[in-house]
Formats: sequence, structure tokens, C-alpha cells
Amino acid sequence: MSSYFKNTPDRKGFFGEYGGAMLPPPLVPHFKEIEDAYDRLSKSGEFLNDLKYIRKHFQGRPTPISYLRNLSKTSGGAQIYAKREDLNHTGAHKLNHCMAEALLAKHMGKTKLIAETGAGQHGVALATAAAYFGMECEIHMGEVDMKKEHPNVVRMKLLGATVVPVGEGAKTLKEAVDSAFGSYMGQADTALFGIGSVVGPHPFPKMVRDFQKIVGTEAREQFIDMTGELPDMVAACVGGGSNAMGLFSGFIDDEDVSLHGVEPLGTSENLGDHAATITFGEDGDIHAFRTLVLKDADGNPAPVNTIASGLDYPGVGPEHAHLHKIGRVNYTTATDKEALDAFYQLSSKEGIIPALESAHVVAFATREAKNHPGCSILINLSGRGDKDLDFVVDTYGFEK
Repeated sequence: MSSYFKNTPDRKGFFGEYGGAMLPPPLVPHFKEIEDAYDRLSKSGEFLNDLKYIRKHFQGRPTPISYLRNLSKTSGGAQIYAKREDLNHTGAHKLNHCMAEALLAKHMGKTKLIAETGAGQHGVALATAAAYFGMECEIHMGEVDMKKEHPNVVRMKLLGATVVPVGEGAKTLKEAVDSAFGSYMGQADTALFGIGSVVGPHPFPKMVRDFQKIVGTEAREQFIDMTGELPDMVAACVGGGSNAMGLFSGFIDDEDVSLHGVEPLGTSENLGDHAATITFGEDGDIHAFRTLVLKDADGNPAPVNTIASGLDYPGVGPEHAHLHKIGRVNYTTATDKEALDAFYQLSSKEGIIPALESAHVVAFATREAKNHPGCSILINLSGRGDKDLDFVVDTYGFEK
């Protein structure tokens, strides 16, 4: 293990100034139980072998790296490669930690999984894990996202999950987290809250990152095998930030590899028109941990907006806030328009339909390629766009 991962986060779950667990007293023993179980099982040969078997024989790992030849040619300059998490079973990186969380829950004697979801990919992945392990599943989803991501709602129900519509506030991801957390408080004895990203109270930011490290571990080895060297730039979209931490983990100790996180700029830089938390946020608390938060005039989490439901969160994983503060990762943005253009480009030029979340990092790569001739850019194609097809075609048509 690298020195970075050995020492980060600290025993209290802090990544520098960010992280921790500011829990209501009734939940403190339950989260301590999760932490102790993870610390024990993450060193257990039986647990690790079970997870390795699942990843190979159920998830379909390893996922490949694809050289995006046509997109590289039209973008000009750098050569663009994609880690194909869209080829992971259920269509996104989310299954990497959901199968592991469910396996953890099984070892803890839990019988139910509870979670929030935005774009539905986490909900589908956790419902899949629940079905695999024979557990109950309860997914909370904002009504706006349920309408926008209807195919994933159908998939969750087909997989046996109970989907709970959330109609409060903006009816999107933040409210879904609030609702799921409230439901979990009354069921913590028998259920595990399968948090969907590197967010939430300790130990989840560490635990989800560790389960997603498989992405970076595979990508580093595969890229060297393909090209004989490391990529010059590594990039991923950032909402909560699990897919980005997964990929970054393989290169975080390589000083010559620049790391880039791409946030959703939505329709403008005005508060309420985007979800670019690191770019425009400030220190604050949300969902029982400390991080960067987009705040309104009263200091509360601000409304957010993005074409990608999986990125519409007014906070960000505490490790991302830390990596931004120490300057290890460069965080930038892509607008809805840039992401939509990238969605069409990757589809028509490479035969790969990306999730709208992933389209943000595709937009970054095509934008930056011309500025870095002779360099290589490795992006995380974190999910496929099946879930977005109806929304995109009904709203924008077939051509950009």
C-alpha cells in the first residue's frame, strides 16, 4: 500500500481538514460497528477472495481500456484513452462498491440494504447486489430524477427493490440522501446504508474509495501494457466523486501524471445553475461530514442544476476537497452544452454511448487535447448512456 493510502484518512476519518462523522447519538454505535467490521474484513482472506470471485465471475472485471482513435483524430493534439467502466455489469462503476458493501452487510448479519440514488446507477447496482445476496433493498430517489431516469427506475423495480419517491425540496439527489438517511435511522439494527459515493460520515468515504481502487489498479497496469508508459493526464467527472477516486488511486503517487476532476457547470456560473462544488463552494457541513459545500445566502446547501442527475449534489467527497486544497488534483468544469456535444460525439465517432455524467469528462478531454500535442489523456468512462437515451432524444433530438 502506498504511503498516501496508509495514512489517509486518519483514524477519525479526516482527510486533512475534511471528513469525520458528525452523527446523531443513536447512529454512533451503528457506524462504529460498520467501521470495525470493515477494518476486520478488509484484511480477511475469505472476504477478499469472495470479492475477487464476484468481480471476475459476476461483474465481468477487468474492464478494458479503449483507445479512442477517431475522437483523438478529430480533437487534434493529445491521444485519448478511456477506462471502460461502462462495460462493468449494470453499466457503471457503482457495482464495484455496491457488491462489496452488500458482502460486508452479509458478514455483519444484516438483511436489508438502504440507499439514495440520483441518476439511478447506484440504485440499480445496489438492487443488483441485494438480489445476488438474497437481501431486501430500499432505494430513495427524487421525483425529478425518477422522471428523467425512468429506465433505471424500471430496472430497480425489476430487480426487486422498493423505490421510494422523494417529493421534498428540489426532488433530486440531496433530498434523496436526506430521505434515505431518515429511513435508515429506524432500521439500523437490521439494515446497512449503502452510501453511493465517497461521501457521508466516516468510514464511507474511505470504504467506498477502497472498493473503487480496482479501477485505478487495473487502469495503471493496462495502460502501461498498451503503451509502455504512464498517461500524461488522468481525468474523471466529479459529483460525489467515487469514479474519480477509483481512477485517481492508481496514479496518485505518480508526480508526473496530472490528475483532473471535471465538475458540472450546468447552464451558467450563477448559484443554482450549476453543481460545481469545488470550483465555487466553501467549507461547510453536509450529511454528517465536513467538506466543500455550495451555500445559499443563509448558509444552507444551495440548489444545484446539471444535465447529469448523478452529479447534482451541493457537496463533494471530503477526499476531493483535501486533494484540491493540497493541489494534487486540478479541478475544472464542463457545461451542460459541452457535455451534450460530447455525448453525441462519442456516440457517433466511436460507437460508445456515454452516460451524461461521463460525457463531462469526454468534453474535457476533447477540449484539452488540442492544447497538449503528443500527450496522452486517460479518462474514466464511468457509465453507459442507456439510462439517458429517452431524456436526450425527447429533449434534444438525435443530432447536436
